[in-house]
Amino acid sequence: MKYEVVMGLEVHIELSTESKLFCSCSAKFGAEANQNVCPACCGMLGLPPVVNKRAIELAIAAALVTNSEITPVMTFDKKNYFYPDLPTGYQITQLFAPICKNGWVEIPGGKRINISQIHIEEDAGKLLHDSYNHTSMVDFNRASVPLVEIVSKPDFRTSDEVIAYLEKLRLLLTFAGVSDCKMQEGSMRCDVNLSVREAGSDTLGTRTEMKNINSLKAIARAIEYESGRHIDALETGCEVLVQETRRWDDDRGVTFSMREKEAAADYRYFPNAELMPVHIDEDWIARVRDALPESSEAKFERMTGVYGLPEYDSKLISVSRNLSRIFEETLSCFDKPKEVSNWIIGDLLAAAKVSGVNEDDIAIDAGNFAKLMRLVDDGTINRTVAKKLFVKVFEENIDPEAYGREHNLGMVSDSGQLEQVVREVLAENEKSVNDYRDGKQKALGFLVGQVMKKMAGKPNPQAVNEILLVELVIRD
Repeated sequence: MKYEVVMGLEVHIELSTESKLFCSCSAKFGAEANQNVCPACCGMLGLPPVVNKRAIELAIAAALVTNSEITPVMTFDKKNYFYPDLPTGYQITQLFAPICKNGWVEIPGGKRINISQIHIEEDAGKLLHDSYNHTSMVDFNRASVPLVEIVSKPDFRTSDEVIAYLEKLRLLLTFAGVSDCKMQEGSMRCDVNLSVREAGSDTLGTRTEMKNINSLKAIARAIEYESGRHIDALETGCEVLVQETRRWDDDRGVTFSMREKEAAADYRYFPNAELMPVHIDEDWIARVRDALPESSEAKFERMTGVYGLPEYDSKLISVSRNLSRIFEETLSCFDKPKEVSNWIIGDLLAAAKVSGVNEDDIAIDAGNFAKLMRLVDDGTINRTVAKKLFVKVFEENIDPEAYGREHNLGMVSDSGQLEQVVREVLAENEKSVNDYRDGKQKALGFLVGQVMKKMAGKPNPQAVNEILLVELVIRD
């Protein structure tokens, strides 16, 4: 019997605000445990929430780039559940009037993934489990950090579609400045709702929700495992499928039951009387729309159309907001798009990989990067010296011009000095000279290398090659 996998996603995106959703505590990632906490986000009584206007504007931006219908008057609600990472015993979220509904995102291949709604809510704290001491600790730094939850309709049929959607969503939201969408830091998290049914049926099967999936690779593995588990249960009756929440164990490659899946009634939603309705008029939406940065797609078109870059180069750079920024800033100092692209795709990405730095976290001074390219372009240094200098620019942010002068790294341009060294090399390598005269072209490359070695890589290889050819004719 053939089966069809049906999936919907709940994607949690932490918004790029300086402060939390309802207090002035920092919302930045990376602080010591419980450093960014105050009585308000720690759940103390008598401290009413005050909504962060910037969070609403970023949520409007998320609505715009996902083609969603923005609600004219949105409200906040309380979702009740008792868990250690939620000090108030409820989460402030949106159920009855979320910020937007009925959106869509098109993935490669032309398929539209429909979005039922996007709502704003506060994040919960983070539990840290110590299995050795059998204890759990809680870090409230993340409590009340603003996020949006993007709820799709059950339009996915394969893990490839899920990954394509998440990658497209990341591009849309990072380029719009809504979030950095770093899964490794938890600013983009995905829950997968999955069921299996007979192919051709319109009736959905028993649904399970998978949590704790923190990478695209893990999401694909989790879908493969869970869909296989469902199919085995349907075919063999080895277990009874129940609606539940399951946790993904990436080390073991399996899911396991956490709790039965709650329905909306279990959370006892009710309007939050401490927060007034928020009116979103057309003028506010227009201001947010006008402030949206250039999208990834528009940047790709400009790189290929205006700058004339190959599609390969444009695609590699335009899928990262950080690489796009580095490209634009460097290009403003050194107006040769292909050269800038070559250095980014070749040397910069290679250095980042060696250093274990994600492309979104690469930090390099565009001015110094451009100076290095200019030194090569005007013949002050050759490529060999430039690659060594680049390491200094990348790791230590040195000024390549000043460093080159201080360490005498400029190319030797004295033709008399070059001719003298070439003659010395020819005298020391009679065998290679004879090999070249016998038609072995590789011998010339060897002789060029010996000259470069004697002069510490400073000469222009082209000039060395030309002088060698002249001297070889004279000696013939």
